[in-house]
Amino acid sequence: MKILAAFATAVFALAGIARAHAHEAIPVYGYRVVHSYPHDTQAYTEGLLYLDGHLYESTGQLGSSGVRKVELKTGKVLQSSPTPWPDYGEGIVVWKDKLIQLSWRNHEGFVYDLATLKPQARFPYPGEGWALTTDGQRLYMSDGTPTIRILDPDTLQQTGSIHVTAGGRPLANINELEWVKGQIFANVWLTTRIARIDPASGDVVGWIDLAGLVPPADTLADPVNDVLNGIAYDARHDRLFVTGKCWPRLYEIKLVAPRRAR
Repeated sequence: MKILAAFATAVFALAGIARAHAHEAIPVYGYRVVHSYPHDTQAYTEGLLYLDGHLYESTGQLGSSGVRKVELKTGKVLQSSPTPWPDYGEGIVVWKDKLIQLSWRNHEGFVYDLATLKPQARFPYPGEGWALTTDGQRLYMSDGTPTIRILDPDTLQQTGSIHVTAGGRPLANINELEWVKGQIFANVWLTTRIARIDPASGDVVGWIDLAGLVPPADTLADPVNDVLNGIAYDARHDRLFVTGKCWPRLYEIKLVAPRRAR
């Protein structure tokens, strides 16, 4: 599990956030909950997206990784497919008629048919795979480092990169990604915050503090690992959805006016 593999890195990331706040105040956005929906408590959420009225979700954990199409209002799984063994499923993105999924440490991703969720192809990449999103022209990939890779969506080859900094310092543990109104929203693993990243500069231009959504520890099977992760955006209706690994609820939220970081 990632918690065992990168705990020291996570501590460093948290300390980096604190130092960045001390040197440069980055706006911190609050939220209000618009709706709350059921979420499968067996779904170890690694990737999330919204498309044509449904959620698509990628789940992790060895032996239980997969991709699924989910009914938003009920949380019902409408279609699913296991991630090919023995890979650990990570982030997803839709490109044309394909669903693309990363794996964590196996240096390969998978291409599924979007209509059936049946696997069609594999593709290689160096390093770890954490998350994917798209601006409609290119793909963006996180790998747990402060660098977001830019990929050609048709060849899945890297064509560039974005070095992400918060207050001038590298931001590690960039996890689940979502493209929202010209910015990259990114969960920072093992924190309760989403970073709003300017893709042109790589600067974190805002934080979204979601600590109030985290379920009580005694209601989670594994509170250390069942952390905030999962961002989906419905651009047509301007709806933002968030959840966490094995959380019982998925939330539609609206951001509220920022306060200054302390």
